[in-house]
Amino acid sequence: MKIKTILAGIFALLIIQLHAQTQWKLKTDKILTPWAIQVNPNSPLPEYPRPQLVRSNNWQNLNGLWDYAIVPKKETPTRFEGKILVPFAVESALSGVQKTVGKDSVLWYKNEIAISSALQGKQVLLHFGAVDWQTEVFINGKSVGIHEGGYDPFSFNITSALKKGAAQEIKIRVWDPTDEGPQPRGKQVKKPHGIWYTPVTGIWQTVWLEAVPESYIVATKQIPDIDAHTITVSGTFTTTQPTDKFKVEVLEGNQVIAESTSATADAIVLKLNNEKLWSPTNPFLYDLRISLIRNNKAIDQVTSYFAMRKISVGTDIKGIKRILLNNQFLFQFGPLDQGWWPDGLYTPPTEEAMKFDVDELKKMGFNMIRKHIKVESARYYNYCDKVGMLLWQDMPSGDLGNGWNPNPGTINNESEKNRTAESEGYYKKEWNAIIEALHNFPSIVVWVPFNEAWGQFKTIEITEWTMKKDPSRLVNSASGGNFFNTGHFTDIHSYPQPGMPRPDLFGKTSILVLGEYGGLGLPIEGNTWQQKNNWGYQSFKTADELFAKYDLFTTRLTELIPLGLSAAVYTQTTDVEVEVNGLITYDRKVTKVPLAQLFKSNTKVYNPSLVKMK
Repeated sequence: MKIKTILAGIFALLIIQLHAQTQWKLKTDKILTPWAIQVNPNSPLPEYPRPQLVRSNNWQNLNGLWDYAIVPKKETPTRFEGKILVPFAVESALSGVQKTVGKDSVLWYKNEIAISSALQGKQVLLHFGAVDWQTEVFINGKSVGIHEGGYDPFSFNITSALKKGAAQEIKIRVWDPTDEGPQPRGKQVKKPHGIWYTPVTGIWQTVWLEAVPESYIVATKQIPDIDAHTITVSGTFTTTQPTDKFKVEVLEGNQVIAESTSATADAIVLKLNNEKLWSPTNPFLYDLRISLIRNNKAIDQVTSYFAMRKISVGTDIKGIKRILLNNQFLFQFGPLDQGWWPDGLYTPPTEEAMKFDVDELKKMGFNMIRKHIKVESARYYNYCDKVGMLLWQDMPSGDLGNGWNPNPGTINNESEKNRTAESEGYYKKEWNAIIEALHNFPSIVVWVPFNEAWGQFKTIEITEWTMKKDPSRLVNSASGGNFFNTGHFTDIHSYPQPGMPRPDLFGKTSILVLGEYGGLGLPIEGNTWQQKNNWGYQSFKTADELFAKYDLFTTRLTELIPLGLSAAVYTQTTDVEVEVNGLITYDRKVTKVPLAQLFKSNTKVYNPSLVKMK
């Protein structure tokens, strides 16, 4: 009987998988990564989506096959067209749809779900990792909320809209004008070309349910101070009572090494002894257990983590400003990273695919990534925390059209964008939400509000607001853009050969960095987005030719570092659509130069004898 039961279960699972395959089919007209065929349409990206605030037993992943329809903007669908694989954008191959929506249409999703028994009878939150761009959610026909923003996580308490029993209906309406609206949209354009890529519309990160008690922990904020040997933890809660307490425990492995309890309105400061500092070579993370206490009982509890690390500004013996990690100079070197995928666009096919990019860059000898004009999932930042990869986080641009002067110290055609109040509001609201959502990830050490003047506006105001919002990190006001006397950096872009801001003009007042250089192109036949008309800043025919120039460039960096250069960003991690200037092909099947060669070349820049500090 037991064998028959097992066989029946296996048969039922096979039937479900076969049914899913008949409803969804991977589009194969473009190149694909090796992980695309591994995607299970019944359970894509099944991992817990919020590693900085974990309730592991009270959640339900809603990724999978949903109904979809694309209709004119003012209409609601009378029927649904087919199945879409969530969380892949409708334009992507992995969605199974690969259709463009545009500003005059809206994308609708529908899903009939069964809420698991573990979630029933509690407050139920519906979470979205990210949806691009304007989202309205309906539960059993009732609107439960609207969100605008393509890069920040959001949630709605849907408890009051739920029906009795497990069965519930979710409908989602999404509108995204891409580059025909004033909202942040990164490198998406209606007509992809050059450095501008395919639109991303709709859900592109995990959708999930979570059960919470009436009073619960909404968020935490962790601020390490390696000089004072402390970690400060504060919490945000719902519907607390005056006598409720907030308890924080610091764990190293399974051992509690520090703990304290206070009123929920207070921040808790914990002293650490002989703490381990986080760095690219020693990415040590401490665990946290955080509890909301009522009448001596934990009514809600989450786990999290933090790192003891510090990012700051120092001065070398020549009086030049330097970027410091844990009070020591460390040259920060890494690629410009667009975070795009030929099959998933904004979304990696699997967790393994996401890790691959970071792992390959570590093997190449890089210690930093500049996350360019895009925000990633929480699991991406969590992985960088775990492996020790420094991150510079850009704000996705939008509302372009102002003049650009890439040269500091000159007057040319630079201008700040005269944005509408609506456009300014979208930027400020989303930048604030992104910083809030990503604050606890120690791998992020630099915020970059603007790039190459794209939609750059009120630069001093935005930069100083960012610095005040998060004084624990540095702010690169305008990478390669229109320069103002604000922020911590002077950052030029120089293609293809490396350059740097003049230390005699700028080095006494700001950190000098090379925010982009390189762009050496090499198309690999059979691994390109299109067969011809591919593009790079400088093209080569062989990997040996490309590496010879690349190595000359890293040697040049070793000459610039003693003069005052503190960081450099090479363009780029992978090819992206028609750009073929990646170190890896867009489909991730070919690393163009052997890893050992790149590692030997790249690690020259970390020679400690290149810089002497005060």
